[in-house]
Amino acid sequence: MSGAPPAGRRAVIIDCDPGTDDALALWLAMASPEIDLRLVTVVGGNAGLARTVANARAVVGLGGVPVPVVPGAERPLRGCFAGERAVHGDDGLAGVVLPEGPPAVAALAADAIRAVLRDAAPGSVTLVGIGPVTNLALALATEPALAGRVREIVLMGGAWGEGNWTPSAEFNAASDPEALDILLSLGPPVTLVTLELTMQALVTPARIEAVRRLGHGACLRAACDIMAAVPPSRRLGGEGHALHDACAIAWLVAPALFHAQRAAVEVDCGPSPARGRTHVDRWGRSGVEPRVTLPETLDAEGFFALLGARLARLP
Repeated sequence: MSGAPPAGRRAVIIDCDPGTDDALALWLAMASPEIDLRLVTVVGGNAGLARTVANARAVVGLGGVPVPVVPGAERPLRGCFAGERAVHGDDGLAGVVLPEGPPAVAALAADAIRAVLRDAAPGSVTLVGIGPVTNLALALATEPALAGRVREIVLMGGAWGEGNWTPSAEFNAASDPEALDILLSLGPPVTLVTLELTMQALVTPARIEAVRRLGHGACLRAACDIMAAVPPSRRLGGEGHALHDACAIAWLVAPALFHAQRAAVEVDCGPSPARGRTHVDRWGRSGVEPRVTLPETLDAEGFFALLGARLARLP
């Protein structure tokens, strides 16, 4: 799993906390020839670490791609762990049972991330964070020179406006704002896929059925079962729910589905009710350099067409 990626493919590490939408994101990555998936690292987030590791193993195993799964942080840099049972259920996959996957690697996520980066060419590895970004921050904060090996950091997290965990903050950002602040300040290009973007990826019964008709593989069936098991969002009018994390993978494999602009982003790391809020300046009012790429709009029909076509490739 070391060395340069095959021509035309992007070397990727995915750090995740499966999680219903993480499962779909992992399958989309495994089914996409544009991605050379080097490593899956796991953090406590949507569920506790033992459960998120088991879920990541199951998702990777069902996808049939031999990629190492490595457990990492069970809690944020500061404060306590807080899961998200309302959407993902006690098991993290909304009650959908997958076959047990291959064993996790007996290592620590931050160490495994550093090992991949040390063996990589400068500017060659993309880091994707679709949960609390504790593992990624630990890996790079303890060996900052490795940031030069990073091509791009793509994160699902944050919001321009109202959060989905507190009135101010999105779940991933609120779970470990210090870790997010570290990644934003390291230097490699950052793309932040916020709630305003991911809520455009609206999972509806009609879209689930359209995907289900595309094949009979175990991953496609499980993906549709997971999407069907997630409760509809009051915020989205009860019409469906957002498929947050898969948007970060779609950004890598089909950027033409998005319109993006540059923005300045700062994270509230204080003890106030706004802790975890991402202060997003799209119009240059803050005086902070606009270093973050901010996808603003999504071709939702194209996104679900891509998702269905790729899922249909898997076993």
